Amino acid sequence: MWRFVKMIDKFGVEVRGIERVQPHERTPVTSRDWMDNLWMWLAANCTISTLALGTLGPSTFVLSGKISILTIVFFNLLSTLPVAFFSTFGPKLGLRQMTITRFSFGYYVAWFPVVLNVIACIGWSTINSIVGAQALQAVSTTHQIPVAAAIVIIAVLTFFAPFFGYKVVHTYERYSWIPVAIIFFIVLGLSVKHMDLGSVTSPVDATGGVLSFGAAIFGFGIGWSSYAADYTVRMEETASSTKIFLLNYIGLNTPLILIESLGAGMATVTDWQAAFSSGGTGGLLGAALSPTGGFGKFCLVILALSIVANNIPNMYSFALTFQVLGKYAQAIPRVFLVLAGTVVYIILAIVGASHFETWLDTLLVILSYWLAIYCTILIEEHFIFRKGQWSNYNVGDYLNPSRLPLGIAAAISLCIGVMGAVLGMATLWYIGVIGKKIGDPAFGGDIGFELSMSFTAVSYPILRFIERRWEAPARSGQS
Repeated sequence: MWRFVKMIDKFGVEVRGIERVQPHERTPVTSRDWMDNLWMWLAANCTISTLALGTLGPSTFVLSGKISILTIVFFNLLSTLPVAFFSTFGPKLGLRQMTITRFSFGYYVAWFPVVLNVIACIGWSTINSIVGAQALQAVSTTHQIPVAAAIVIIAVLTFFAPFFGYKVVHTYERYSWIPVAIIFFIVLGLSVKHMDLGSVTSPVDATGGVLSFGAAIFGFGIGWSSYAADYTVRMEETASSTKIFLLNYIGLNTPLILIESLGAGMATVTDWQAAFSSGGTGGLLGAALSPTGGFGKFCLVILALSIVANNIPNMYSFALTFQVLGKYAQAIPRVFLVLAGTVVYIILAIVGASHFETWLDTLLVILSYWLAIYCTILIEEHFIFRKGQWSNYNVGDYLNPSRLPLGIAAAISLCIGVMGAVLGMATLWYIGVIGKKIGDPAFGGDIGFELSMSFTAVSYPILRFIERRWEAPARSGQS
C-alpha cells in the first residue's frame, strides 16, 4: 500500500495522517489562509442538508415558522461555540482534533469517542447523500434518476478532495459556496410570499417541541466540534486565537441560521406539502423553483451537488479519526481509508434512502448527547487542569500511552453524562423520565444534551483531580 502512496505523493496527494505538523513545517499565514477559516464552514453548511434540518421545526415538531426560527438562532449560536474554540487548538498544538482527545481521555479510553466519531462521519455522509439524491430526483417528474445512481454520483464527486488532502479541501470549500448561496437567495425570493410563519406564541404548549427541535439544531452545529482542529493544523503557532475563533464562528453561523430559517419558512407553505411529502427536501425545492422552468431544474442540480461540500470534511476527518484507533490503524494510509469510508456510506445511503427523516432526527439527537459530553471534558481539562496554557500539553507524547492520562476520570464522567442523556432524552424510540415531564407526555421535550453536559461538568473535575493524585506526573505533561 505504501509503495502506491509514495507514487501518488508526486502528484500532490497528502500522504500525512495524524502525525504532528511541526512548527517548521508550516508556512506564514496569508490573508487567504485567514479567510479559509470562514469559507471552510460557510461552504460545508451552505447545502441542502442544512435546509432539510430547518424543515423539521414545522414538519416534525409542529412549531410555527417564527418559533422555529427563534429556536434555530439560539441553539446555533450556542452549539457552534465549542467548534470555533477547538479550531484554535490546531495551530497551537499541531495535532488533529481526535488526537487531541488523548490529552483528556488517555490513549485507550479515547477509542470510545473515536469510534463514535467514525460512526458520525459515515452517518452524516449517508444522510447527506440521501438528501442530494432526493434533489436530483426532483429535477424530473417523468425520467427520474434512480436513487442509487444519484448517491453514487455524489459520492464519486466527493471522493477527490479528501483523497488529495488538506490543501485541495480548502481550495474547494473556498469557492463552492458561491453558486449555492446565489440559488438559495433565488429560492428565498420565490418562497417568501407563500410562507405562513405564524406567531411567536402557540395555542398549545410548544416547550417540548422547542427543546426537541433545539436538540436537533444543537446536534448539527456541535457535530463539527470533533473535526475542528483538522482544518487549522497547518497555521502558524503564533496565529491569533481570537481571530481564528471569530472567523470560524461567523463562518458557521451565517449559513446555519440563514439556510435553516429558510427551510423552516418553506415547510410552512401549504401548497407545497404534497411535493414535500412525496419527494422530501428535493421535492420541496422543486416546488419552489417550478415557476422558473428549465433554469429551476439547473438550480436543483447545483443544490443537489452542494452536498459534496458537506461530505468532504466528513470523509477527510473520517480517515484521520480512524487512525487514532492505534498504531495498526495509523499504519493504513489515509487515502485508502477515504476510499473505504466512501464505499461504506454509499451502501448505507442506498439501503436507508426510504428512512431519511427518522435517521436524521435520531442521528442529530445522539450526536448532541455524546458531543456535549466530549466538549465539556476537553474544555474543563484545558481550563482547569492545563490552566489554559498550551505549554502544559506535552504534544510530543501524543503517541505514548504512558505519558498520557489514564482516562479513568473521562470514562466515568462519560458514563455519568450518558445517564443524564437517558433521563432527559425524548426521541422517536425512547422518552426519558425527565424528558417525559416536559410538554406533551406522549412526545416529551428533549433536554438530553443539557443534562449530559451538566452531569459531566460536575463530575469530571472531581474525578480528574482524584485521578491526577494517583497517576504519575508524567501523564499530565509534568517532568
